[in-house]
Amino acid sequence: MRNRYLSGAAGAMMLVAAGAAHADALSTPSMSGPLAANASPTSFDAGPAGNIYVTGAVSGLALFQSNHSSVHGDNAELVDFSNAQLFVQKTDGWLQFYAEVGGYSLPALGTPYIRASTQTANSFGVLPEAFVKIVPSDSFNIEAGRLPTLIGAEYTFTFENLNIERGLLWNQEPAISQGVQANYTSGPVTVSVSLNDGFFSNRYNWLTGSVACAFSSADTVTFVGGGNMGHTNYGSPLTGPAVANATPVLQNNGSLFNLIYAHTSGPWTITPYVQYTHVPSVLGAPSTSTWGGAVLANYAFDSNWSLGGRVEYISADDSSFLELYGPGSHAWSVTVTPTYQYKVFFARADVSYVGLGNATPGLEFGVNADKTSQVRALIETGIVF
Repeated sequence: MRNRYLSGAAGAMMLVAAGAAHADALSTPSMSGPLAANASPTSFDAGPAGNIYVTGAVSGLALFQSNHSSVHGDNAELVDFSNAQLFVQKTDGWLQFYAEVGGYSLPALGTPYIRASTQTANSFGVLPEAFVKIVPSDSFNIEAGRLPTLIGAEYTFTFENLNIERGLLWNQEPAISQGVQANYTSGPVTVSVSLNDGFFSNRYNWLTGSVACAFSSADTVTFVGGGNMGHTNYGSPLTGPAVANATPVLQNNGSLFNLIYAHTSGPWTITPYVQYTHVPSVLGAPSTSTWGGAVLANYAFDSNWSLGGRVEYISADDSSFLELYGPGSHAWSVTVTPTYQYKVFFARADVSYVGLGNATPGLEFGVNADKTSQVRALIETGIVF
């Protein structure tokens, strides 16, 4: 099945080379900056189907870290590819679609690095996002398939985000869910509701929703919530590292809530948000919850150079099992990311620090899982075409 998808992607590339046109920049995949999508994406005429757009992201990274884990593939230094993906989509008419094809890694603070080959094979596969979209009007549409989650302030893949790595709060959130989603816009308000499988569990018992209000061209407030309406036993093991698994069993039985504020002013983009999660008593584990907050910010010096940053804090209550770093544990992080982009080429670096408090030995950093801090430096370079 994976080979078929990859062959299809190669065929699409040849069609583009044979007869390419250009159009305005596309809104999918979503990109929060500072990286920008190709302003003139490639398209080809598919006859009755209309224009089909083929874009992509190809990038690699080098990682250097202290206190690496004992998980296979997580080393003090490593080199890997972070994206080798094509995006094929139709963006007009009453019937539209989007398909993301290829491999990826999902580096995240406070967790072992999982190599792209393992991550792709054991999480969302080589078709991580794919959906059809029915658009009866400009204000209403319905999507069905593998969808990016409504929850959180960070997207899934490296090129979509301010920083190369996702943050500590993102670690508690679903990334991609399978299901159906309805979206409605009226003036400054956008409402989305989704029935899905939460943490990619293939059990369709999650309900999520978001309400966003743009108070001005510079300010938007969004409330997001979602949770499991029942219980799901399927997921990664309760003990041991859940290597690349997309379905952590505790979080998949819980609920999450975000309050997100986004502000843009000249060269500044600032996004603070707070998050609450709750997991009921399930599979012998006690009920637990976390509180967290983060601020993401970026300053654009010019059209090529920018400097981004993120600070976070998250804590678990005293009954926490494996949801964070043990009962009563807390963690904080700071990340700085300078970025350079020229047309489709980009290069950037992450420097980050994660510190733990009240953590349980055996759930911490290092080969023996007994270290309370970790420093990482990453370099990522590639193209978004």
